[in-house]
Amino acid sequence: MDTKEIYLTKAGHAKLEKEYEELTTNGRKDIANMIKTAKEFGDLTENSEYADAKDQQVFIEGRIAELEHLLKNAAIIDESHNNCTQVNVGCSVNVEVNKGEMEFMIVGSAEADPEKGWISNESPIGRALLGKKAGDTVEIEVPAGKIQYKIKKIK
Repeated sequence: MDTKEIYLTKAGHAKLEKEYEELTTNGRKDIANMIKTAKEFGDLTENSEYADAKDQQVFIEGRIAELEHLLKNAAIIDESHNNCTQVNVGCSVNVEVNKGEMEFMIVGSAEADPEKGWISNESPIGRALLGKKAGDTVEIEVPAGKIQYKIKKIK
């Protein structure tokens, strides 16, 4: 697997740890009980409950492996914002675009949530903004064409 750092906020890291703990304890236990119950229905070749339980087991084990990878390679973002003289992971950026203003929080890809304004440092916009300072203008190629973003404030 790829061993690059995965940027997470403290809250995001805690959320993933909680999910991991839940899946490795209760999640696995629940699936084991579902499989046991489904086996009691008889012939496994035509047992949809058994097939569903096994599918859920595969999903949970895949998610556990994904969480282990994320947590193992996590780099916690410094959210103090004292060092945001230029755009970096963990900074909020106010930009002017098309005569309007937007605010983005630059986060790692595991926490990106465009509806909240949290964009990944690996996204086209995030990559273009990284390292820039207030007053800089960047032109970004997006599916709709080229858009200019003028950085107003970094915090």
